[in-house]
Amino acid sequence: MIGCMVGSSLAMAPAALLAQDADYADLDGPLLLARDRPGRLRYEGSLVYPPDATLWG
Repeated sequence: MIGCMVGSSLAMAPAALLAQDADYADLDGPLLLARDRPGRLRYEGSLVYPPDATLWG
């Protein structure tokens, strides 16, 4: 299982890579923030899509 409490897309992007081999993933932390970083992860339903290159600065 890969999971988080609350964190920005910058914190979740590496976890999203690890989650590809996990049985369970809970990476919805950025959805709980009032404002996330530019270039954030994109969520559609239960799918998470990679961030833009601008996320890394």
